Order: sequence, then structure tokens, then C-alpha cells
Amino acid sequence: MSQLKNEVDILRRVPLFSGVDSPKLKLLAFTSQVVRYRKDETLFREGDVGDSAYVILSGNARVFATTPQGRIDLAEVGETDFVGEIAILCDVPRTATVEATSDLTALKVNKECFGELLTTFPSMGIAMLRELGFRLSRTTADLVAAESRNARG
Repeated sequence: MSQLKNEVDILRRVPLFSGVDSPKLKLLAFTSQVVRYRKDETLFREGDVGDSAYVILSGNARVFATTPQGRIDLAEVGETDFVGEIAILCDVPRTATVEATSDLTALKVNKECFGELLTTFPSMGIAMLRELGFRLSRTTADLVAAESRNARG
């Protein structure tokens, strides 16, 4: 029971779940699976079918995409970060690879449970839109900066 309480405490600190009441967070934690990865292990790969998203409970990971010119690092993520949601929200293949950069423990949230939470808690959908908008803005700025460097170099 202590593990469930710990997971709920971490979920409560995830901005996306801030408006969700404790009983729903307990249900989310109970219906999700705790998964562990060692440093350099892959949580999921770009192009994979997305059946779940992950809340990082402890540890760190690198998010990257592969292009014909090589790998592009997109983000570093850690405790309370949420990854893998794009594939389950949009029914598209994974848009990036996530690889542990340390030993990592995550809560694997299945697609159906996540969809039910979004339906039940519209504030969660708004928080998700804000987070995705922020990520898109950051990625666009990074691409503009990279293109600018390439044009000068």
C-alpha cells in the first residue's frame, strides 16, 4: 500500500494531474504498471505503436529523434515528467525515442485509462494542450536557431 501512496504523491506533483482528485489518482496508479529501466535502456522507439504514456517516478531520460543527418536530442526529462502522450492522444506512431540516462522507474499509463481521465477531467485536457503548446513552441525555437546556425556555417 505504501508504494501506491508514493505513486499517488508523485502523480499529484505532475502538472497535468493537478486538478484530479485523490480517488482518481489512486485508480490511475492502481491500473497503471510500474516499470523499471536500467541506464541506456529504451522505454520506446520512434515509429513504435503508442499504447501507453509514462510518468517518470525516479531517474532521468533523453528524448531524441533520428533524421537522415543523425540523431537530434529534443529534451531531457526526469521525475514527474510525462512522455509518450502524443502517440496515445493522436493515434500516430511514436514521434521520438526515449532512452534512460540513469536507472529509471516509471508509471506506464495505458491508453484507455488516460482517455477516460481526459473525458472525466476537462481541466486535464486543457493542461495537456498547454504542455503540448509549450513543447511545440520550444521545438520551433530550437529548429529556427539550428537553421540559423546552419545558414551561417
